[in-house]
Amino acid sequence: MAVKPGWEGRYFEDFVVGDIYRCRLGRTVTENDNIWFTLLTNNTNQIHFNNEYGKRTEFGKCLINSALTLAIVAGMGVADVSENGFALGWDEIKLPNPLFAGDTVFAWSQVLNKAEIDGRRDCGALRLRLVATKNRVCADHPDKDADGQYPAEVILDFDYWAVLPRRT
Repeated sequence: MAVKPGWEGRYFEDFVVGDIYRCRLGRTVTENDNIWFTLLTNNTNQIHFNNEYGKRTEFGKCLINSALTLAIVAGMGVADVSENGFALGWDEIKLPNPLFAGDTVFAWSQVLNKAEIDGRRDCGALRLRLVATKNRVCADHPDKDADGQYPAEVILDFDYWAVLPRRT
């Protein structure tokens, strides 16, 4: 399995099943990011914007909205794997550990499958896995252990299909 550095504009032919791409950027999530996103999306769960409410929960503070976490992480994978393509849908979304304001998110992607698209010679489909951590650079690609448990730093794990153009 080859681990390759990120670059812009990959095409379907550039991908090999099993390859891993580590996002070169981290993204610190702020309280303002969380409040604005939560209110913009009409989410009325106070655990995302009311500090007094958050203090009374098992977490002791407000959580970052999980839809914001998904949006940030999905965006982090674009430069590495889908800059020239588009996503078809997300599957198996798991949020094993909470994310809080001030945490920095890192991510890595793995190519799970490549598929031809019937009637299309100009593009192909990739099944990808994207894993994100908080406050831990993904150089060692943290993953589930032998018992299927995630390390405390893993905050998101999901699969998705993307369509990418062919170079030729």
